[in-house]
Amino acid sequence: MTDPYKILGVGKNATEAEIKSAYRKLAKKLHPDVNPGRKDIEQKFKEVTAAYDLLSDPVKRARYDRGEIDTMGNERGFSYSEKDPFAGMGGRTRTYRYSAGSAGESFGGFRPEDIFSEFFGGFDRSHKAAMRGGDVTYALTIPFVEACLGGKRRLTLSSGKTVDVNIPPGTDEGDKLRLRGQGAQGTGGPGDAIIEIHVAPHQHFTRKNENLYLDVPISLSEAVLGSNIRVPTLDGFVFVKVPKGANSGTVLRLKGKGVPKPRGSGAGDMFVKLIVVLPDPVPQSLTEVVEKWAKKHPYDPRKKLGW
Repeated sequence: MTDPYKILGVGKNATEAEIKSAYRKLAKKLHPDVNPGRKDIEQKFKEVTAAYDLLSDPVKRARYDRGEIDTMGNERGFSYSEKDPFAGMGGRTRTYRYSAGSAGESFGGFRPEDIFSEFFGGFDRSHKAAMRGGDVTYALTIPFVEACLGGKRRLTLSSGKTVDVNIPPGTDEGDKLRLRGQGAQGTGGPGDAIIEIHVAPHQHFTRKNENLYLDVPISLSEAVLGSNIRVPTLDGFVFVKVPKGANSGTVLRLKGKGVPKPRGSGAGDMFVKLIVVLPDPVPQSLTEVVEKWAKKHPYDPRKKLGW
């Protein structure tokens, strides 16, 4: 993989938010589900995901910027510097650079284990740091109702593996799901896949925590005379009683018809807001009736506002 900053199209001083935003745009454009059969696009998607995995981790990013790890998160080794005891008064500095796998090799008369032996009492030549692989983050957009009621979505990982992701009931925008052992491979085992959920907006419903909100148009006659009207919920239609004399803005509460709460502890409520809608166009007969009525029954609906 080349420079992760270049892959994501951000500068080295980019903020976490800028890196995240750049990844989302690219992941949405390059996802294998959007480009079926395009191996070149799939490879780019893997590179973008790997770059985000590196730069979204503050520790990894800092180590990469310092040159301690490469673009894949692998150790680049470390350096040891000391004043050369044979350089006289010149104060020349000598640098030894090696990886953990180079124990036993000689560098200018010194061996790595000799240096460690002086300070730590020996060096285990067979030692290799067992590092767990990094977590890989994915963005997954799901329908509104599926987020509320739960479901299952198929996701293609950067490795090319396809997995089924269980969406728990009550999932909300920005929630994260963790798939154990589905991240990047490391010497100490694989990391995890982190699924960041995004919820597509619904045509009619809005949501706040576990409560649902729905605006429902009603006719003039339904508002004045009252009626039973049919309204949608997450799991089907129900009948709601509109009281006589209902105004626009009247809110009816449907208990338990909201979003399921976590761990099966019931559900929120649904709030139906009534909106009185006149016929379009308004018939002449209705206009004549209202004109006669208004002359005999004048009133100011804005009086309470103090205007």
